[in-house]
Amino acid sequence: MSCKVPVHSGPSGYAEASRGSSCLSRLRSGRGGAAWGAAFILAGLGWFLDAGFRAASGAEVAEGLRVEVAVTGIPRPIQLALDAQGMLVVLGQGWRGDAAAEIYRIDPRGPLPVDAARMPRVVIPFASEPRKMALGSLAVDPRTGDLFLGEENGNRIYRLGPGERLQAVAVGLNHLLGGSALALDGRGRLVFLDYATPESYRRSEASLRSGLNWLMDEGYRGPEVFRVDVREERLLPSRANLLVPILPRGGTNSVGREPPWRLIGVTAAGDDPVVLSALGEVFRLEPDGVLRFIARLPAGHYHRTNLTMGPDGSVFVCGGFQIRQIFRVSPAGAVSTIASELGDPGGIVLDRDGVLYVAETALHRIIRIAPIR
Repeated sequence: MSCKVPVHSGPSGYAEASRGSSCLSRLRSGRGGAAWGAAFILAGLGWFLDAGFRAASGAEVAEGLRVEVAVTGIPRPIQLALDAQGMLVVLGQGWRGDAAAEIYRIDPRGPLPVDAARMPRVVIPFASEPRKMALGSLAVDPRTGDLFLGEENGNRIYRLGPGERLQAVAVGLNHLLGGSALALDGRGRLVFLDYATPESYRRSEASLRSGLNWLMDEGYRGPEVFRVDVREERLLPSRANLLVPILPRGGTNSVGREPPWRLIGVTAAGDDPVVLSALGEVFRLEPDGVLRFIARLPAGHYHRTNLTMGPDGSVFVCGGFQIRQIFRVSPAGAVSTIASELGDPGGIVLDRDGVLYVAETALHRIIRIAPIR
């Protein structure tokens, strides 16, 4: 399936501001106490947001690093990626929440901060009812520039290719989380997390692929990790219930038991994906399907986390709105804190110069953390 999505190229942020000013002018024209009450609420909300912005403007970073605001004016940015041209790709949810997603492409190499409110954006509308799903995960193919977008708590992954056409590449998932639920490995293959239960297998639209019946027979409940070659156009969209997962393999889980880990994030630079559990455990998924423990992050509730990998194999973990920290896990498993006191941190990406870009969702902006040279 495919559909054409509209591109908004006008200065939408300015248009919204103009409409807000017009509404406030009508309130001031004197139409009763209710109007003035609304005006005071708007003014109070503006003060609150401005105070929150100032209070959180100084994220704490590790020694030898500096932080600065890179992009402002992006409504609720949640995911980031970099394309082959060094453009920052931002997945946002918009001011009004009336679209599945809004996508910006921003060049961060010029004067900062960039005001995204006056920049073009791609607006992806909700699909027809009853599939009113928002998009909550993002990956970019560095060679083709194609964007891969996953439904938040949904069951489909799409590709947004040239011409801004949206095409399903994986369907029939059970529960696709937000955050780093999908990634592209070193060969350009799509790696994604899903969750399965015996009930989900029984209600599947198609029978299980031969060799996968053990998943239902043994009552498997837990994460599945899949890898799909999206260059095989003739085989798309892939049905998850017909794919052989790279985790688990061959009935390695005890009957009817929950696995000891709940995987919530994945990243991949080479052939072996790295995954994160809800307890902050970092594992490498090796070719034989075994999870090798790498490190344990500080205690906390990890939810809607984001991961990215450096060229040396280091893994950077953005802990989400409850943790509000960024950690670096070295190839040897040493954990260090990169940044703290962030404003609802979301997507994270590392450029070729070792600069981290982080989406601060609550502050509608993107910051960058760079080495002091």
